This record gives sequence, structure tokens and C-alpha cells, in this order.
Amino acid sequence: MSKSFDMELFLTGVLPGSQATRKRHLRQAAIIHAAIAARWQRETPWAWQRKHVAWFLDHHLDRRSEATRSYYRLTIRLLVRRLEKSWVFK
Repeated sequence: MSKSFDMELFLTGVLPGSQATRKRHLRQAAIIHAAIAARWQRETPWAWQRKHVAWFLDHHLDRRSEATRSYYRLTIRLLVRRLEKSWVFK
């Protein structure tokens, strides 16, 4: 039996801002995690590659508004910082 991944624990050290901002980042990180896990079968962020996150931005959010994509990019920057990667997205 596998345990579900705890995104809140994963992002604890890098979550800035107010309680509402923290909740938004956690909710969006969970959505990113679920989409990548469903498409690529990557159960933890440590297994992600840059192409997985780029796929999420390019294809999963393609019909969303620019404001929504901007908020997701902020959350992805937190995830990348926590993973200690040097990934940059347009």
C-alpha cells in the first residue's frame, strides 16, 4: 500500500506570503502533481524532469487565461526552487 505524496510537507520551506497565498500554491501544486502523475506516472516531484513541467504549462493550461497561467508559473517556480533545479520556463 502506497501513501499519497504530501505536497504541503514538500513545499513547507519555500512557501511565502499570507495564508490565502499559501493555500493557493498548495492547491495548484496538487493539481500539477496530479496531472503529471496521471500523464507520466511520476508519483513524486523528485522523479519529474523539465519536460514534464513544460508539458503541464504548454498543454494542460493551454485553454486557461494568461492570468491563470501566470499564477501557475509562480507555483512552478516554488516547486523548482524546492527541487533545487535551474529550470527556466517562458
